[in-house]
Amino acid sequence: MDFQGKSVLVVGASSGMGRAISLRFAQEGARVAVTARRGERLLALVEEIEAAGGVALSLPADGADEQGAAEVVSKVITHWGGIDLVLLNAGGAPALRMTAMTAAEVKSYMRSNYDTVVNYLFPVLDHMKQRNEGMVAHTNSLASFFGVPLAGPYSAAKAAARLLIDTCRIEFEPFGIKFSTLYPGFIATEATKGDGMPSPGEISEEEAVSYMIEAIRREDWDHMFPPEAAGEILQALELPKPVLNEILKEKILYGQGT
Repeated sequence: MDFQGKSVLVVGASSGMGRAISLRFAQEGARVAVTARRGERLLALVEEIEAAGGVALSLPADGADEQGAAEVVSKVITHWGGIDLVLLNAGGAPALRMTAMTAAEVKSYMRSNYDTVVNYLFPVLDHMKQRNEGMVAHTNSLASFFGVPLAGPYSAAKAAARLLIDTCRIEFEPFGIKFSTLYPGFIATEATKGDGMPSPGEISEEEAVSYMIEAIRREDWDHMFPPEAAGEILQALELPKPVLNEILKEKILYGQGT
């Protein structure tokens, strides 16, 4: 995929990988619409993009609001005539022990990591169906393949989103819509700093964005990164569950992994 002249919507763009990749898209010639809840941060991002000669649009919204997300999609279409690529980059959660959580708390984190994706995804897909083209990229997580200690609601939501996107890939193929799911390991971002989660093999935000942008450019169906973490995940998927659970406890729950 050549980003030059493309209209790109980045969800979750106010900080972290969403902010960094928005800058990269703009550097490569894309028109970038950015959305998140923190409007002042979006304005600062747009100013930075425009100062470097890029084109950007700030659309603050709460992605948990279905109507609000749909309005963002509609505004991008009206402003630029269409959306060529959407990056669904919303979500996240601190380290959480489910032994101390209520049902409402669990569902809250699942909503922020799953419902937000759905709220943007389907208005975009409706638009792309009419155009018979487009690409959807989703920042998922290597945590979607396991029940990760301290990340139960997050892992569950990411697993649900992974299966939803996989099914969309099949059902929306006749409309020329492509899907790319990105599976990062531990990334050092503003949101993860001091979140209480052990982070073996952590890489920088800049490294993560380089993996992401190249995977989207190649239109990879699935891309796990960094390679070391991806290799460990693929090996772990072959392990008996009791063995895997012991490894997860040592690496994550007790923070003894590196």
